Amino acid sequence: MKTVSLKIDDSIFEETEKLLLRIKKPRNRYINDALEYYNRFQKRLILEKKLKIESELVRAESLKVLNDFEGIDYAD
Repeated sequence: MKTVSLKIDDSIFEETEKLLLRIKKPRNRYINDALEYYNRFQKRLILEKKLKIESELVRAESLKVLNDFEGIDYAD
């Protein structure tokens, strides 16, 4: 486990301390849980951006193929 020193805004620290008293959770566990949650959230955002880019690439290619098929003259 790593030790980290960080500066927290006073208002955030005070709000966190009040919450910790109510939920009876150690500060260290609370911060670890919060970071884990935020990391998962950021990974989802990164994946979402990647999927949007790839979806646009597939869309463009699909439209190109569709136009090719429309240009084919099907004889009966």
